[in-house]
Amino acid sequence: MVGSSTSPGSPPGEGPRSSWQGYHDVEASRCWYKLLRQRQAAPIPVDNVGEEDEEEEDESMLNQHSQQQTGYGRGPHGEVTTSTAWWERETKDRPNLKKFRKGRTRTESLLELSARAAGEHKRNRVKLKPSPPRRLLTSASPASDLPAPKAQATAESRFPTMASMLQPQIILLKEGTDTSQGKAQVVSNINACTAVADTVRTTLGPCGMDKLIHDDKGGSTISNDGATIMRLLDIIHPAAKILVDIAKSQDSEVGDGTTTVVLLAAEFLKEAKPYIEDGVHPHSLIRSYRTAGHLAIEKVKELAVSIEGKSLEEKKSLLAKCAATTLSSKLIGGEKEFFAPMVVDAVLAIGNDDRLNLIGIKKVPGGTMRDSFLVNGVAFKKTFSYAGFEQQPKKFLNPKILLLNIELELKSEKENAEISSLFPPRLSDPMQYQSIVDAEWNIIYDKLDKCVKSGAKIVLSRLAIGDLATQYFADRDIFCAGRIAEEDLQRVAAATGGTVQTSVNNVVDEVLGSCEVFEEKQVGNERFNIFSGCPSGQTATIVLRGGADQFIEEAERSLHDAIMIVRRAVKNSTVVPGGGAIDMEVSKYLRQHARTIAGKSQFFVNSFAKALEVIPRQLCDNAGFDATDVLNKLRQKHASGEGANYGVDILTGGIADSLANFVWEPAVVKINAINAATEAACLILSVDETVKNPKSESAQGDAAASAMGGRGRGGAAMRGRGGRGMRRR
Repeated sequence: MVGSSTSPGSPPGEGPRSSWQGYHDVEASRCWYKLLRQRQAAPIPVDNVGEEDEEEEDESMLNQHSQQQTGYGRGPHGEVTTSTAWWERETKDRPNLKKFRKGRTRTESLLELSARAAGEHKRNRVKLKPSPPRRLLTSASPASDLPAPKAQATAESRFPTMASMLQPQIILLKEGTDTSQGKAQVVSNINACTAVADTVRTTLGPCGMDKLIHDDKGGSTISNDGATIMRLLDIIHPAAKILVDIAKSQDSEVGDGTTTVVLLAAEFLKEAKPYIEDGVHPHSLIRSYRTAGHLAIEKVKELAVSIEGKSLEEKKSLLAKCAATTLSSKLIGGEKEFFAPMVVDAVLAIGNDDRLNLIGIKKVPGGTMRDSFLVNGVAFKKTFSYAGFEQQPKKFLNPKILLLNIELELKSEKENAEISSLFPPRLSDPMQYQSIVDAEWNIIYDKLDKCVKSGAKIVLSRLAIGDLATQYFADRDIFCAGRIAEEDLQRVAAATGGTVQTSVNNVVDEVLGSCEVFEEKQVGNERFNIFSGCPSGQTATIVLRGGADQFIEEAERSLHDAIMIVRRAVKNSTVVPGGGAIDMEVSKYLRQHARTIAGKSQFFVNSFAKALEVIPRQLCDNAGFDATDVLNKLRQKHASGEGANYGVDILTGGIADSLANFVWEPAVVKINAINAATEAACLILSVDETVKNPKSESAQGDAAASAMGGRGRGGAAMRGRGGRGMRRR
């Protein structure tokens, strides 16, 4: 024999292999395929052999094989294995093997196939070791004599039929589809969600850090708002996108708690991961988590403190505390005492109206944060104006306001006249043309006269007001502004009580708005039109000042969160202590409840309770405190029954009564966070398979076209020649 063989005790895949051994495997596979094809065409009848003869034959073959040097071979399913180990594994169930041989009519033993394969090797001058015997069940072999269903399982699993081996594969998914399933897929989804939570983990609390995010357009954003960060991240993992969705939902529903909901969902999954790896069915965890989530929400409602029945000043003070708690974790946390009352006044100004777009935030670069101010009305930047605007008055007391959605420009009248001149015959008389021009002037002057006769001193339009109209109004001491933003025009209508008109015909006093004072004021480098003292009082505007544009943008997002929090507190009238106090109290309650549960659900509820402690723990970590020491103090205080309101004290690094220190947050924020995080965790745990469809050819073609400029293969060449990048037909 050429080359060396591995030692009998070496496992497959280790030790040296000779070139003969590799050639042996290739030639053996070739001969096997050839013989199987012959067997399919004309099965070889085999005489019945008695049980004793077959047993002796098997024993002698086993002894003969064990005396030879053990080498590597191929198992029945193509795996590399030692021949002795394979034969012992195949013959360990001799009672079933005997029963199978009794019902054999037309079979061919593996020994006979090996002998024929050896003949093929001799002709090719290749030395082949005798293979161990194995019975191959054909499709014609009856298995009715075997006991069912054990005989059927034995015949199908250990002795597959030729028909089953030759059946074509059933293809359900498109070629290139990526699928992954089972326990490994659940664990992979959990790991992806944990990685996303780690991104925003350090932004939680008053000592949270900020994130600097660059987008593909070269812009950059500095923020510690969870919803903003999750929105700007380009997350492609399908399970991790669920956390992005719940962060957006939390932001749209209550305005704050976006980082909290992401951390809770990830921590629920993290606590469930060991049980999934140990083989616990996901639905056992899902049932326990939903039960624990329902109990947690009921406990939060029980611990909530109502602010109903307070006087207006007391109510403002309580709402300002809620706003200050939200702003303390933002970039403008140092100015929370300045902005909190401003936010409360803005929310109370709109009354019971749920349209938060009635509160406008206008950013003006320059100055300091303390230069910001609140307008109990509407303020917007001065729009583009034509010549003659300088002669218009800039301040009015108790003026009437006309709101329009039409153009007051001579150009539009010319266009209308040109269109109407297409229908009659072509003009041949110059006097007819002059009459058309005169008609255009008469139309525009008629509109302007009707605006003046309405008695309005301020004319605003969403469309353009031209130079002719600007000079016309200036001569009559009327202020006008065109191209007003739709949102600002609607806010003016809501504040002044006016109605936007699409025609100047039949303008009556009922459609005109009014305010106490209108003035055009210089704010920084911008000029603002300010309407204050509005009778309806259903709108407010915060003019925000600051240095860098990125700082002002983050301050705007912070004020938006504070406005949402105060609005929810007004609507629900209940608050809970912050600083992780409510989380620790609910965690203690769930641990006590878990002791009353029999079975393994007790462990799952305890895991849910432990996950709630992630909020105070992360507050300590972000502030640089010893989280273990602080959490032990909180557990001891809450277990005593007298510290239900105790949370993390960021100022001292210990624990304190959050309710007494006015660290409050609306109860709806915590309720919504627990509910959304629980449902997200249950949804991710219920996914056991991910199917990723391949990109279609059309999608790939579109991507290639966009990479080439979005105009096809001829786009670059056509643009190089000054064309529009489109191929000629």
